Amino acid sequence: MNTLLKSEHSRFSDTDIAYGILRLSFGMNIFLHGISRLLNGRAAFLAYLTHYFEHAPLIPASALPAFGAVLPWVETTLGLLLLLGLATRFALIAGGLVMTILVIGTCLAQDWTVAGLQLIYCFIYYYLLLHRDQNVFSLDELLGLSKR
Repeated sequence: MNTLLKSEHSRFSDTDIAYGILRLSFGMNIFLHGISRLLNGRAAFLAYLTHYFEHAPLIPASALPAFGAVLPWVETTLGLLLLLGLATRFALIAGGLVMTILVIGTCLAQDWTVAGLQLIYCFIYYYLLLHRDQNVFSLDELLGLSKR
């Protein structure tokens, strides 16, 4: 029985399994960011953004409605792609760029605690992109779209 549990006898390495779990967990996190904002409604998210950035003079209030309308859909889409492991490279690069925009906004709002937490998201995007060769539990792999 012990030999069945050893990773060298398994088709998938512990590293592959760990990558899959991290990608699924992270994808669900990003997906639920977007879905919760969509379910709460556009007006609620815009009110939150307006209050959050009211003391950030470098962010024009006129930009917030467009940003507030687009971000939940982007998060939902990228999160779903990560959950499925479909277009994973694209989703990770796009998500990393979204995080860059969010970090800039958060720093302009001088919310250093949230900015620090956002760097954890940035690192997870980095890690998942860098180790994409371990993305074996994915639609990319199943459909032969993986470029490992």
